[in-house]
Amino acid sequence: MNAWLSPLLALLLLLSVSVSLTIGSVPLDVWSGLHDWLIQTPSPEAIVVGEIRLPRTLLALLVGASLGLSGAALQGLLRNPLADPGLTGASQGAALGAATVFYFGFFSAAGVLAPALAGFMGAVMAMVFMLWLAGTAQASMVLLAGLAISTITGALLATVLNFAPNPFAMQELVFWLLGSVSDRGMQHVLLLLPSVVLGLALLWRERPFLAAISLGEQVAHSLGYRFAVHSRWVVLGAALLVGSAVSVAGSVGFVGLIVPHLLRRWVGHRPDRLLIPSALLGACLVCVADTLVRLLPSGPEIKLGVITALIGSPLFIRLIWNDRKQWQG
Repeated sequence: MNAWLSPLLALLLLLSVSVSLTIGSVPLDVWSGLHDWLIQTPSPEAIVVGEIRLPRTLLALLVGASLGLSGAALQGLLRNPLADPGLTGASQGAALGAATVFYFGFFSAAGVLAPALAGFMGAVMAMVFMLWLAGTAQASMVLLAGLAISTITGALLATVLNFAPNPFAMQELVFWLLGSVSDRGMQHVLLLLPSVVLGLALLWRERPFLAAISLGEQVAHSLGYRFAVHSRWVVLGAALLVGSAVSVAGSVGFVGLIVPHLLRRWVGHRPDRLLIPSALLGACLVCVADTLVRLLPSGPEIKLGVITALIGSPLFIRLIWNDRKQWQG
């Protein structure tokens, strides 16, 4: 099944992209519009597809792939199926960075990219502090350091919300925190892409280490892997993916937690074989969730993070229930 898993998920991804580009408030010929956009013909179809639907779809794919991949890597590193990408502190750091834009007007020269740039800087700072705090300790200390940084940044964000001088800015930040890929352009895709590529490269390079650490730290050490060194590269790659995704799209929950659970049995519980399938399924899940957002009745748009939570939480409960029955049986 492992040999066919990634191709099947890739086909599912292509199908979800096709549906995402087709769905919209205005019916149009998507492929004609995409062709006109590529050859820079200023047709109405090209404007709708190239400036609205295509960036939104690409962002959904990149965000979903980043969260799914980082979740699989962290769960493999910590050997904890409940490890979430938010444990690096990057998510809360990105939210805190974005809050400085909404409340204090930092990076105003960047225009619409200001929240994303500030969020990415906040994620990087949180990541650096987390790695410094974890030091050269074992997996448990990495987990505790991430939890500490997440708690501190979350407390700072709550403080900012509490003393918000402008209720409209507070409302804007809350909506941003709920997660969305709407009202974004191709410039957001270009801002997110380098971090996604770098994070993917780091985690792909550490696949042999993830396979070795699944057998225990002593086994990994006997194979020549230094946990303190390789774990930092894994955490760095995961934090880059999560921080960049959250800085652009806000908080999109449950993707990094639930996707590895859905696929683990099909890869023989091998964390090194779980990376690419998790990236593909994460991209599909977020793309489908964003499509559902557009299919809902007109009115105030429900946020993407709300949809992923509504999808992910029942699936997670069912997985827990199935595991419980296996243990009891």
